[in-house]
Amino acid sequence: MNIVRGIRNFFGQVGLVSRFAGRFFYECFTPPFELKETLKQSYNVGVLSIPLVGITAFIMGLVVTLQSRPTLVQFGAGSWLPAMAAVGLVREIAPVVTALMSAGKVGSNIGAELSSMKVTEQIDAMEVSGTNPFKFIVVTRIVATTLMIPVLAVYADGCSLVGSYLAANIKGFISFNLFFSQVYRKLIFLDIFPSLIKTFFFGFTIGLISCYQGYNSKKGTEGVGKSANASVVISSLLIFVIDLLAVQITNIIGDY
Repeated sequence: MNIVRGIRNFFGQVGLVSRFAGRFFYECFTPPFELKETLKQSYNVGVLSIPLVGITAFIMGLVVTLQSRPTLVQFGAGSWLPAMAAVGLVREIAPVVTALMSAGKVGSNIGAELSSMKVTEQIDAMEVSGTNPFKFIVVTRIVATTLMIPVLAVYADGCSLVGSYLAANIKGFISFNLFFSQVYRKLIFLDIFPSLIKTFFFGFTIGLISCYQGYNSKKGTEGVGKSANASVVISSLLIFVIDLLAVQITNIIGDY
């Protein structure tokens, strides 16, 4: 019975989230548009996350290159280090790490903020005053995460490549021009475009799940912590699921 109840609850939650997403798309394309609030949330999601994403991506570039160098040198393929690091970082590591860091920082903030507004009845007050709280609170945040996560991912690509370049010079020397010429020579369309497209889905997922958890928070102040925690956990899990699907689709396209 517990298994049946768990499956029923799971599909029930999937249905509620799908309905929530459907309402988002309806409200998103229905005037009036909250452009000012969308810009404000884009600033909170994008600009305020630049230091965290940049430092994390830079360190990942260092670590990946330092860990890969001994193995490549052992097989006499040390000259492939820039190309290998670039493909791994741009195609997979930088976008996923950016999304995970954003889920932890942005997702938890959105979940906690919306659940706090729910507990303190600010959302009810907005409805009474004639404001559409869903459009003002939910739509603006989901749009902001959907647009800003790809920008952060591109920024993370650059920071990770700089870290990779510095790591390549720790136990050797390679000029800046030579390093990045090998990077650009190896990267192809199927390395860059799919990795950029999936970041839009990462951003949408982070915004959708975080807003859903916060907007439907219950149990008073206890729900604030649960909403923030659920936003991070569920968003992180879905990021890996989306990444797995994106890899499979990219491989199928590459075969043709």
